[in-house]
Amino acid sequence: MRQLRRFVRLGLAGASIVSIGAQAQDRRIVTEPLPPTQICTTLPATGTGDDTGRLQAAIDRCPPGAAVRLVSSATGGRFVSRPLRMASGVTLWVDRGVVLAAVSDPAAYDRGGGTCGTIAAEGHGCRPFLSFTGTRGGGIVGQGAIDGQGGATMAGHAESWWQLARRAQRQGGQQNNPRLIEVDHARDIVFHGITLRNAANFHVALDAVAGATFWGIRIDTPADARNTDGIDPGASTDITIAHSFIRTGDDNIAIKAGKGATRYVSILDDHLYWGHGLSIGSETNAGVSDILVHDMTLDGSTAGLRIKSDASRGGLVTRVRYDGVCLRGNQRPVDFDTRYDATRTGEAIPVYRDIVLHDVAGGDGALVVHGHDADHRLQLTLDGVRFAPNARWSIAFAQLAAGPGGVSPTPPGTDLPPATGPMRDCTAAWLPFPESDLP
Repeated sequence: MRQLRRFVRLGLAGASIVSIGAQAQDRRIVTEPLPPTQICTTLPATGTGDDTGRLQAAIDRCPPGAAVRLVSSATGGRFVSRPLRMASGVTLWVDRGVVLAAVSDPAAYDRGGGTCGTIAAEGHGCRPFLSFTGTRGGGIVGQGAIDGQGGATMAGHAESWWQLARRAQRQGGQQNNPRLIEVDHARDIVFHGITLRNAANFHVALDAVAGATFWGIRIDTPADARNTDGIDPGASTDITIAHSFIRTGDDNIAIKAGKGATRYVSILDDHLYWGHGLSIGSETNAGVSDILVHDMTLDGSTAGLRIKSDASRGGLVTRVRYDGVCLRGNQRPVDFDTRYDATRTGEAIPVYRDIVLHDVAGGDGALVVHGHDADHRLQLTLDGVRFAPNARWSIAFAQLAAGPGGVSPTPPGTDLPPATGPMRDCTAAWLPFPESDLP
């Protein structure tokens, strides 16, 4: 069993985090998930077309604590399905070399209003491909892949899901595209080893989840595939995302708090590539707190470390610690903005405080730290933070402090001490996206 060995040193087993910053992490003791020990059904691929019926029947018959295992056969390793509902305590095990593909027919996902696969004023007309609703335990594991087929032409249409999303952007409407996976009012869900790719919309969206582990997963979607977020925890607590690789057409990870507070999140030893970066927001109105980001690379994402909200959906974001982060090729390595959409107004003022950057190294680009106004200043501590000399600070309504490691380049208009000692060595941290063995 592989454990996160840094837990004791960083307080992830209950001790306090060393140096500055408050305790900020998943409250569980998280270890690498083990393969299921009980398999209720093994389903071989048949290559005959629609596998929905036998897949759903196998999930429904499977007892809690057991797994439905999908395996290759002489016909290959491809399953094709319409939306599936996961049962409480049941794990879907997708074997190495197996692909579970979502159908590209909007009618299969439609919620009854006939809007899935169309552009409308609202964008909630589709069911997800896989749903965990009110479940406890179970999840998705294995070395295979789940493919949303976002780039495939929709049945009865002349464009793909992704093309529909781009057309909606040009026309000012909302695309009705299905999310790949939704976890809703669930507990103790595990994703381990699986590859998620080509979602038509978000890959994984969590809503009111208590306890979820993402360990060693890959999320892979083209950089121009609009609104294809990687993992979005919302209104959730005790979430760990560890040892994973994510590249998408939108936020690689986005922590949200629109319907409820999101707290106690650990993002550990992850690698992000193209996409919009590691985000908190834009919905923060219910509050985000106790977040730990440790040992992370952001390699080529548009933004790097990002907190975004505005007065129409803002709230308190506090006790967030970024510790041991390497950034390169980012337009905005740091992007903390309380006016994400400057056209929005309201009384929900974003407040960011007790934010810590510790042992962070990056290149050039914009370093944005924008509080909302003189009464709602952004509070940020910089400790051992080093960017390229030509990186540009943009500071507004911010209260900045420095830890013993200092910061370079020094933010203008401050007397913060420059960084001391060598910059964090990121040489061994940069890893290529592991695509050589993708199914």
